[in-house]
Amino acid sequence: MSLKKDKFSKKDKYFMNIAINLAKNNLGYTGSNPSVGCVVVKNNKIISYGVTNHFGRPHAEVIALSKLRKNINDTTVYLSLEPCTHYGKTPPCTSALIKARVKKVIYSSEDFDFRTHNKSKKILKNKKIKVISGLLVNKSKKIYKNYNYTRKKHFPYITAKIACSKNFKILKYKGQITNNHSKQVTHLIRSNNQAILTTHKTVNSDNPKLNCRIEGLLKFSPFKIILDKDLKIKLNSHILQNGNKTIIFHSSNNKQKIYKLSVLGVKTLSIKNLKNGSLDLKEIFRKLYNLGFTSILIESGPKLLKSMLKEKMINNFYLFQSNKYIYDRNSKPIKNIINILNINFKNKKNFLIDLCLME
Repeated sequence: MSLKKDKFSKKDKYFMNIAINLAKNNLGYTGSNPSVGCVVVKNNKIISYGVTNHFGRPHAEVIALSKLRKNINDTTVYLSLEPCTHYGKTPPCTSALIKARVKKVIYSSEDFDFRTHNKSKKILKNKKIKVISGLLVNKSKKIYKNYNYTRKKHFPYITAKIACSKNFKILKYKGQITNNHSKQVTHLIRSNNQAILTTHKTVNSDNPKLNCRIEGLLKFSPFKIILDKDLKIKLNSHILQNGNKTIIFHSSNNKQKIYKLSVLGVKTLSIKNLKNGSLDLKEIFRKLYNLGFTSILIESGPKLLKSMLKEKMINNFYLFQSNKYIYDRNSKPIKNIINILNINFKNKKNFLIDLCLME
């Protein structure tokens, strides 16, 4: 039994718990920036709070401190994540804390962004601000799991989904096996990802909108990323009607089609093929990460999903399974995907699978 004294008081834990819960509120809605909760305390009372704004700016610290015009001296700031130290599109949060002359900063998790990682303590201590870290770190680590993965791997956190019947089949041609509940879950998942990746085959056969149609969340509709090696996508597709939020990866020399897509506002990016003639998926995701996309949802047919699962590129998988059977001759079995899912689920720590049953 350890007799080591806990350096954090019950009140410290109480205030940090609030900061972490604030961060949870905007989780998935802050773009490539992490969702951070901030609580400002003076004389054991909360005098202000903030959470990272939608799409990542302003940051939580700036929001919380901007609410205070006075009485900032002798305050303690509780943060779910280490305050940023680098200049980006906004000044660093350490500068805001120094300018506000706060007395103490307590943060839970380290920020694995190399521009900030373990740098804030030195900066703040040089300005006579007391800094302590690690409070409720096991709890905060859970909400930064995806963020930490992207910062360590320099690769997006990838989620995938597919719907199947009770006998593990999907409809090859037009038709639906989902219900209203599964559709709402799908739209919620979409709102939590910066981009949806699909293929031109899916677009041409289903003509999907791939947006979020939950009231209040439409503004979080993701970018559309389309894999279209030979630029065969139909120009009258729904998703091209909002072309300024669409990127197509291809290896085509069809300048006329590229021009027509540019008129629609679509960004086309040329990429080399692999030896087997397919687009290099890993290179595509690396490019997407460099463009600022850290969370991507895959909505496509089983062929692409199978390939990505085999390459262990998918972190989280949603399987929507109906209680109904499909005996349509045109339907495709996806048992190979189920088998791969089982293998990944048993052997890969980062891999998560959610089984969403449909009535």
